[in-house]
Amino acid sequence: MGETAYRTMLDAVGAFVYTTDIQGKFTFANRLVLDLLRPGLRLEDVIGKAFTDFVSIDEDDELRATDRRVLENGETIEREEANYIHATGELRSYWTTKKPLRDASGAIVGMVGISHDITNKKRLEDRVLRQKELLDTVLENLDALVYMKRADRRIVYANKQLANVFGRSVEDTIGRLDSELMPKEVADRFWVIEQQILTSGQRYAGEQSLVDAQGRKRHYWSVVVPCEDGDGQNALIGLITDITALHDLKEELQQQARTDGLTGCVNRRYFFELAEVEYARSRRHGTPLSLIAIDIDHFKRINDRHGHPVGDIVLQDFVGCCRGLLREIDILARTGGEEFCILLPDTRLEAAGEIAERIRTMTAACHPVDAHPSLQITASFGATELEATDPDFQSLFARADRALYLAKDRGRNCTATLSGS
Repeated sequence: MGETAYRTMLDAVGAFVYTTDIQGKFTFANRLVLDLLRPGLRLEDVIGKAFTDFVSIDEDDELRATDRRVLENGETIEREEANYIHATGELRSYWTTKKPLRDASGAIVGMVGISHDITNKKRLEDRVLRQKELLDTVLENLDALVYMKRADRRIVYANKQLANVFGRSVEDTIGRLDSELMPKEVADRFWVIEQQILTSGQRYAGEQSLVDAQGRKRHYWSVVVPCEDGDGQNALIGLITDITALHDLKEELQQQARTDGLTGCVNRRYFFELAEVEYARSRRHGTPLSLIAIDIDHFKRINDRHGHPVGDIVLQDFVGCCRGLLREIDILARTGGEEFCILLPDTRLEAAGEIAERIRTMTAACHPVDAHPSLQITASFGATELEATDPDFQSLFARADRALYLAKDRGRNCTATLSGS
């Protein structure tokens, strides 16, 4: 093959190819090198000239040091280089291989260089790197838990907030199975949902709960979407926001809506909701259900004589007396100013009357206000039991109220029981 053919071939290889002598002066440059140095430049214009005649390089530049290592030490070097090109006025990046050229005796007589322009690739990599750094910054500072999980249930990405929930570092979280990071039954429960997402390909959003590394139950709003990981495998990306504070506030507001603010017992509205549930359960299972209606005697007189703050203490103390004698399943409610009801599931009328008497006796024995030791508190009680003929809970409630008025008619501070027959 002739010299012209060699040159034509080297011009077509798509790489920058050149050779130099031992002083680093060009002995050959293909078309790409010539056009890079100066568009339209001829080979005879560069022969005998150095690269530095066309490109600005400081005396102590690493490029010069690299050339010396090849020409003086005989090293073969592969590295990334950046060169400022006079002709275009831009900085370009290359992946360059430089090898020594030797004569027949093995002595170094020059150097051959082959470079691939990776400027665009480098710019793209830099752009991707900057985007990744930006994304990492966002994800690491996002007030949310972020993860990617493969279909084999291994975590392939976790931000530090997620790792903190598990009491681990990010490095110790990535690569682990979900069942290694949380109790297996919890992981399996989440995995049921995640499998459905993978199967359907549909986005999921919903509330979930998890016990953190400190043993605290926390509540999260999860958004999980199906995707593919970097290897094309099925995976999931989850974005989980901690809504524990919102959940607790919601629970607190619901509790406030159900609770009497002064005494802490169930309020009238919520009492009737619970009573309807217990009424239905009693009817369904044929179990007894009793109700006690209560009125603190002469409560208006207490408020008028001693003031409302004392009246508040009396109500609170009375509720304390009741709670000490009731079961967890019993429902104590404030249904009016000084009026209370106690719903007793699985309780017959006789037992309800005994409970009322114990509360009445304890109430009469207490002196709730230290500043008024002579203040005597009594209450009247009316008890009844659900009958087969009662069409609804209201009929039971009305009969308990009638029993209460019987107690008042008998002089107060007593218990009256009333059956439906």
